Amino acid sequence: MSNSSDFRKFSSPMLDGPDRAPSRAMLYAVGFKKDDFAKAQIGIASTWSEVTPCNVHIDKLAREASHGVNAAGGKALIFNTITISDGISMGTEGMKYSLVSREVIADSIETVVGCEGMDGFVAIGGCDKNMPGCVMAMARMNRPAVFVYGGTILPGCATIKGEEKDLDIVSVFEAVGKHAGGDFSDEDLDTVERCAIPGPGSCGGMYTANTMASAIEALGMSLPNSSAQTAIGEDKMRDCFDAGAAVLAMIQSGIKPRDIMTKEAFENAITVLIALGGSTNACLHIPAMAHAAGVEITLDDFARIGARVPVLADLKPSGKYGMADLVRIGGTVPLMKMLLEAGLLHGDCMTVTGRTMRENLEKWSHYPAGQQIIRPLDNPIKKDSHLRILRGNLAPEGAVAKISGKEGEVFRGKARVFDSEDLAMSAILARQIQKGDVIVIRMEGPKGGPGMREMLGPTSAVMGLGLGKDVALITDGRFSGGSHGFVVGHITPEAFTGGTIALLQDGDEIVIDAHTNRIDVLVEEAELASRRAAWKQPEPRYRYGVLAKYAKLVTSASEGAVTDKYL
Repeated sequence: MSNSSDFRKFSSPMLDGPDRAPSRAMLYAVGFKKDDFAKAQIGIASTWSEVTPCNVHIDKLAREASHGVNAAGGKALIFNTITISDGISMGTEGMKYSLVSREVIADSIETVVGCEGMDGFVAIGGCDKNMPGCVMAMARMNRPAVFVYGGTILPGCATIKGEEKDLDIVSVFEAVGKHAGGDFSDEDLDTVERCAIPGPGSCGGMYTANTMASAIEALGMSLPNSSAQTAIGEDKMRDCFDAGAAVLAMIQSGIKPRDIMTKEAFENAITVLIALGGSTNACLHIPAMAHAAGVEITLDDFARIGARVPVLADLKPSGKYGMADLVRIGGTVPLMKMLLEAGLLHGDCMTVTGRTMRENLEKWSHYPAGQQIIRPLDNPIKKDSHLRILRGNLAPEGAVAKISGKEGEVFRGKARVFDSEDLAMSAILARQIQKGDVIVIRMEGPKGGPGMREMLGPTSAVMGLGLGKDVALITDGRFSGGSHGFVVGHITPEAFTGGTIALLQDGDEIVIDAHTNRIDVLVEEAELASRRAAWKQPEPRYRYGVLAKYAKLVTSASEGAVTDKYL
């Protein structure tokens, strides 16, 4: 690679000249040779950790990305950031750190890349918070960068009650409900627990990890089909190697993340995740990534795009197939080709390949004939989006529902109010919830939790008890990508700030209507005003540490729950 300062815009001031001898001396100690100082310095941001199977293999992927950088004439430097495990912490106080970790990851990558004068970087993520965190850092730094998805897990399998079943993490959560309802014995539950997670990789349905990987690829920040590869295999290793080389090519051509992350590119990301039946968490992460890039994406954009984009993928949690099945038929690229040909994608958006979306897709084939995983546009699973943006007197600033249509599109029921996920979960497992109830879980928002826990435990328990079509669940918290059923999250304003959800009482009648996109409590305004006058904001749960800082800085869920908007 040329020694031109154009290729070393950030590392040159750090490493060049007699006065920078101390900097070079430090790097000799980590393995640099003299000629390495004349090369572009490319960071490899690794989210490797042994705390979760999603990321346990990423150290190997990071080393392969570094080989790609070095082979292309740059100098790679691997560094780590954190990750946490939603699947392990779900339903506990620890889960409050989950969404917080997205901000910590973005901050830490920005800190290392900025401090060390890196000219570009590859970031490798394997779970749903570290992926948007990586992309937020890319947008903030605006230095040539490529995101690599760590890859999906393969399905587990076991024989349950004489029937062989494919399993994943959601199978375990739903097995807890079946066990509580008496359908599963202790032995059945133990079998599911031991067999559901067979090795490395992210949760295997169209849950949040695969949703965000697909959205980031559609955004243009990953190489083609990075989002649809298994965690273990030659394709993923090649993806990492090629990503390292791609960053050097971006430096040579002058392409930077904000050239890629335009309004139209974010619209492409939303289009693809809707077609895949993706997670409600995208309604938090995409606005947050866009904010970092200086682009405004709101809940109204999801509603506008969702009115014309159908759900095409028959993928878990509400569908039949896993992500590994999609990988086998060609991944996400043929879907994007289909959407482009239908006029649903912006084809002129630039990508990290140095080519436009349309140019990337030209050489790819369509899905094989006879496959059942991705429906044709004229026979969709749902003719418009499953992600419904609801407003009404219960959520004047917006709420996000995940309604596939299988559970119906209108629900009317009586409120059962709980001031935490833990209290609601205890009532569900004790079989105190009846048909027609609307389970209300509040004080779980970004500020009130703090940290906006996911409600996979309660939604899975409801499903496991066979109440999925008979009970609704609403919350100012959020849902795992594995949640399904009649569920509404991200209710804003949240309870901690005095939103209407804070005023609900047991027995209040609630109407959720995905046709009119409304969520209302049928209580007279004068009564609500009286309750509001008597309401007092609770004391913050945390007074110091990262959760206290987060609660003080975080915006509402409808603004992406970012921490740097009003600084």
